[in-house]
Amino acid sequence: MQKILVVEDDAKIARFVELELAHEGFTVETVYDGRSGLERALEGNFDLIVLDIMLPGLNGMEVCRRVRLNSEVPIIMLTAKDDTMDKVMGLDFGADDYMTKPFAIEELLARIHRIFRKSATQKTDSGQFVSGKLKIDCNQYTASYAGEPLELTKTEFDLLHYLAENRNIALSREQILDKVWGYDYFGETKIVFVEIRYLRCKIDDGDQTKFINTV
Repeated sequence: MQKILVVEDDAKIARFVELELAHEGFTVETVYDGRSGLERALEGNFDLIVLDIMLPGLNGMEVCRRVRLNSEVPIIMLTAKDDTMDKVMGLDFGADDYMTKPFAIEELLARIHRIFRKSATQKTDSGQFVSGKLKIDCNQYTASYAGEPLELTKTEFDLLHYLAENRNIALSREQILDKVWGYDYFGETKIVFVEIRYLRCKIDDGDQTKFINTV
């Protein structure tokens, strides 16, 4: 049975999410502040974390950043702000998805199931892609440039991997959203351009080679 950690300081929201997830057959644990959330995330062997941004003690962004230093557990961030930069920041810190409050529980469940489906079908034998000084190792989930490791978020790595798998093919924004974010992603499509820009800064800067081109 899959275990989900809910980190949410609003007791009513936390209880509602906990009951709905339990009804779906998940094992659920709930904590109400950032420091407890970080502690449980690192010790509890969870399959997914639902993480609010505005938390007492330690905010969700910092919890996400610290979790990513030690774990690749999927994280869905909850935010009361409908601000693109807040969402991008959460993704850049390593979150897999985000939702803006108030949200429909059906949408949250759809995103959780999408993440679990993606994890279950993720290829383990994709091998390596090499282009000049850029190397992507899909088995070890790492990338390097000129022998130096690249610090990529999970979304950035998935995006780079998808582009590498389809090198020399022009991909539409919708295709990228479907494959990297999932077909049931409900957010803004311009997030693709933002993540492409971040990725370019990490793999193109300091060299004449441009790995990602806009057609």
